[in-house]
Amino acid sequence: MRYTIGIGEMKVSTSVEDILITYSLGSCVGLSLYDPVAQVGGLIHCMLPLSRISPDKAVSYPARFTDTGVVALLREVIAAGARKDRLIARVAGAAKMLDENGLFKIGERNYTVLRKVLWKNDVLIRSEDVGGTISRTVYLEMASGRTMLKSGGREREL
Repeated sequence: MRYTIGIGEMKVSTSVEDILITYSLGSCVGLSLYDPVAQVGGLIHCMLPLSRISPDKAVSYPARFTDTGVVALLREVIAAGARKDRLIARVAGAAKMLDENGLFKIGERNYTVLRKVLWKNDVLIRSEDVGGTISRTVYLEMASGRTMLKSGGREREL
């Protein structure tokens, strides 16, 4: 089954039939986590770096924020049977979009927060495609664990 993960959403799967996909990662950051032994994976599309701007929304919608969303995704893949020491993390997005003057730096801040949360949880990033000024689409194939990236009319494994 194909699942679309919208902005501020995440999905965890244990079914080899599933493909998890998220579109239009601009300044947002996308993270795929996959345990190849347990065949458990998840994908998240985080919009803003820090939940402190809206603690109430962070409780109801943790995936909107990178700091709460990455923790929630880690918690859910582990609850589904993944082991942290086997997780393969792949990251995309964090572009500089609609911020020519670098005033907000949402993409850069999303990426920094994501790296800090993963580092604190002893999860290393295996590969990434971040920054620039392009939008990206990412999908995680549960059967193979491959994370694919589409951008600029091209597709490749992340």
